[in-house]
Amino acid sequence: MKKIGILHGKENTFPEAFVQRVNSKNVKNVYAERTLVDELMQGEPTPYAVMIDRISQDVPFYRAYLKNAALNGTAVLNNPFWWSADEKFFNNCLATKVGVPVPKTILLPSKEMPPDTSGQSFRNLKYPLDWERMIEYLGGFPLFMKPHSGGGWKNVYKIHNFDEFFAAYNETGTLVMLLQEAIDFDSYFRCYCLGGKYVRIMDYEPRNPHHLRYVADFKQVDKAKRDEMHDFVLRLNHALGYDFNTVEFAIRDGVPYAIDFCNPAPDADLHSVGEANFEWVVENAANMVIEKALAHKEGGNNLTWGTYVRDSSNGLIPSVPSTGDAADPKKATGKASKAKK
Repeated sequence: MKKIGILHGKENTFPEAFVQRVNSKNVKNVYAERTLVDELMQGEPTPYAVMIDRISQDVPFYRAYLKNAALNGTAVLNNPFWWSADEKFFNNCLATKVGVPVPKTILLPSKEMPPDTSGQSFRNLKYPLDWERMIEYLGGFPLFMKPHSGGGWKNVYKIHNFDEFFAAYNETGTLVMLLQEAIDFDSYFRCYCLGGKYVRIMDYEPRNPHHLRYVADFKQVDKAKRDEMHDFVLRLNHALGYDFNTVEFAIRDGVPYAIDFCNPAPDADLHSVGEANFEWVVENAANMVIEKALAHKEGGNNLTWGTYVRDSSNGLIPSVPSTGDAADPKKATGKASKAKK
């Protein structure tokens, strides 16, 4: 029996529907349930061939549990080792190497020193920083400032001048922040990507109240532009190695800028994404995990690793894939460039 688990927190609609959908397909020797976490003994396996992780970003105990599960052969979605290592600034840096447009972005040191550090801990950091040079690089105000790690639209500021910038920066404490060019967009999209191949492009209006953000219809965006976003979604997720993620695009002057694509536990609640999007993500998540369960190899490493990590192990750095290669992660890896020595 190939058992599939879903590890989640307070959310209800997606986990319940997901489990029901997998089991309704009556695939021989495949069964889904909510994950039950027993006493955790080091090096001991779990009973799950596949697990979807929806909560470990908030519960460190679960993250450690999932790493042990992966060590023993569970296909954990998303890869807990990569998720632990990843953050939004690196995402943007990687996007510049694989040919996906992103807003100009700068990483800021935390306003306050982290616990157990002192001024001596920062002797390598230039002081004072050239704030005017950074603002000039970003194209001037307005700008967005947001944490380099995390999500949920927490601690996000739109700033219009230096006074607003320093007032906001003074509120951020020990958070490491991104300072980012503001894209004055005429259309916006949120895109699911599951299993590195299932993509849904959703018209999305982030300026609406939360429950109305998916009530949008940007008819002026044609199929060619949507196909371009589809390619970018695959390109990013193949490089990063996420099995379950969303990518957001803001279109300005016909260019889709990837705004946020580090969402390894994306919103999938019926009441926010709407019935049509909910049905799509439930159905395709079910199909994805069944495929993973049927392909699962006992005693093997069943994690998904992105092309960035796989190429790095061969001494390669990422580069823009050839036309059409984004749909095939094996071809995409072949386009990496040998690092100069």
